[in-house]
Amino acid sequence: MIDQLALSQALDLLFSGITPWLWVIPGLLIGLVFGSIPGLQISMAMAVFLPITFSMDFLQAMLFLTAIFTGGAYGGGVTAILMNIPGSSSSIATAFDGYPMARQGKHNEALGLGLAASVVGAFVGYVLLMLLIQPLAAFVLKIGPLEMVVVVLWGLTLIATLNDTSMAKGLLAGTFGLMLSQLGMSTTGVMRTDVGMPYLIDGLPVVPAMIGIFAASELLRLRGETYLVRDEAQRDISFGRILKGAGETFRYPGVLIRGSLLGAIIGAIPGVGSSVANLVSYGEAKRTSKTPERFGKGAPEGVVAAESANSSSEGGSMTALLALGIPGGAATAVLLAAFSFHNIIGGPSFIRNQTDIVYSIILGNLGQVLLLAVLGLLSLRLLGLVVRVPLSYLVPSVLAMCAWGGYGITGTIAGPLTVAGFAALGWLMRRNDYPVAATVIGLLLGRMMEGELVRTMQISGGNPMRYMLERPIALTLFVIMLLVLVGVPLLKAFGRRGDRSNTAA
Repeated sequence: MIDQLALSQALDLLFSGITPWLWVIPGLLIGLVFGSIPGLQISMAMAVFLPITFSMDFLQAMLFLTAIFTGGAYGGGVTAILMNIPGSSSSIATAFDGYPMARQGKHNEALGLGLAASVVGAFVGYVLLMLLIQPLAAFVLKIGPLEMVVVVLWGLTLIATLNDTSMAKGLLAGTFGLMLSQLGMSTTGVMRTDVGMPYLIDGLPVVPAMIGIFAASELLRLRGETYLVRDEAQRDISFGRILKGAGETFRYPGVLIRGSLLGAIIGAIPGVGSSVANLVSYGEAKRTSKTPERFGKGAPEGVVAAESANSSSEGGSMTALLALGIPGGAATAVLLAAFSFHNIIGGPSFIRNQTDIVYSIILGNLGQVLLLAVLGLLSLRLLGLVVRVPLSYLVPSVLAMCAWGGYGITGTIAGPLTVAGFAALGWLMRRNDYPVAATVIGLLLGRMMEGELVRTMQISGGNPMRYMLERPIALTLFVIMLLVLVGVPLLKAFGRRGDRSNTAA
């Protein structure tokens, strides 16, 4: 599977001098900063710093940009844990248990869990990419809209599990999010409704909505309190406790490996990526857990599942770029621009004729992951100080940052207005015990599902079930999804019934 000659040439390219690594640490730091600030997307950071790569050679440019990608993937999880603010849509599920842990004074452990899971997930993703890049390229070519419908549907099933007290409230909140995703023009060019606001012709801006409903609404709910962590004795930033949290990650090897594999596979599907991988991995961890009632209340395995899948999807997303020359998302689209700047075209010929460069990029990313472990540990002491800032200072400053992030994404007043509107909506939902995460999932995946369904109906001639029988990958994914959704709960029910019978006997 691995070309030994090309591998040795790649090692020479990377380690014959320090030049290829000069921009890796700055790239990781840029990614950490951009990833942890609400509204500043990883792709935005990569685009801002793209012109700097004009003067670099191709390998150095790729290592710099992918370092931003790697650092940003973890940076988004830091604010999700500390302030319930996902730095990007790929960190949504990280907040489900990371933030409750922080509120309980376990922020050190949660940060350590997230860092270790990110490092392991990213490492697994790139190792799989190196071993399987050619087979994965053939697999990705067979992925069509029907397969993507099944994967997105799998992500949507998480909605039903997000409210332990009332499944009806979870489904209602998710359905509301799906309805909101239908504002504006449809994927077929039909205008549905903009509720009299021309800003909504293209639909609701998802990231400002996510910032409002997650971050701003939580800050409104915290008014009147003094600190994020109530117990003064728990507010310390302890290097030892962060390391303890990192070590605790390996107490959940099944969750860690499953999340890493799911992230790598789902991340390889163009247009789906880390957002869906993050949610699917979290949902599977909850469904297969012996104590699912702990999820959403500070379960460490929830953080491990979300962060491992989020980070391993990086390696998956590079598959389509390197093997097919197709960007899987906004970040890899920026990488594709760097390809063109250096007169290089990704695809089968790139892998065949410049295998040493391909291996150099992958090995360089493995090195970045190890550097992330060191930089992450060093930066967490600084980033974790947010729990020691009085809320009277933290709330207004972060609210201002949220509004600025909303404006930065849209470039119009629609961004801050969306943040404000969804902040009020999130506050009302929290007061009445509706899961805001279910609404965000519906909003995030609704338009994606619609577009893939339309394409499926067009290709299948209006008969998607018959078409599925002709698509073995889609059929396999659908059967696995049904087995997981129906089979696992049934097995658990039979197990509990057997335990009760043994107890009665």
